[in-house]
Amino acid sequence: MTIDDVTSIASSALFLVIKVAAPVLLVSLVIGLIVSIFQTVTSIQEQTLTFVPKILAVFLALILLGNWMLSELSGFMINLWSDMSRYVR
Repeated sequence: MTIDDVTSIASSALFLVIKVAAPVLLVSLVIGLIVSIFQTVTSIQEQTLTFVPKILAVFLALILLGNWMLSELSGFMINLWSDMSRYVR
């Protein structure tokens, strides 16, 4: 296994992590922004108000996108393990 192989695997893994985590993080960001705007408009400064909508939205996103996320991760691992004979010389 050469340095190029290790770099390629690490690069692919990091890109996959970003690709899989981005939708859930974006949902959390959008819900947080909406709740913050609501708090600013209504002058409600309750710290726990952001937690419940954000956690519900993240759970919903995980339920809807979980199958895709797991298939992406398992596809990466299947490709990695199937190419293992190429890496071990």
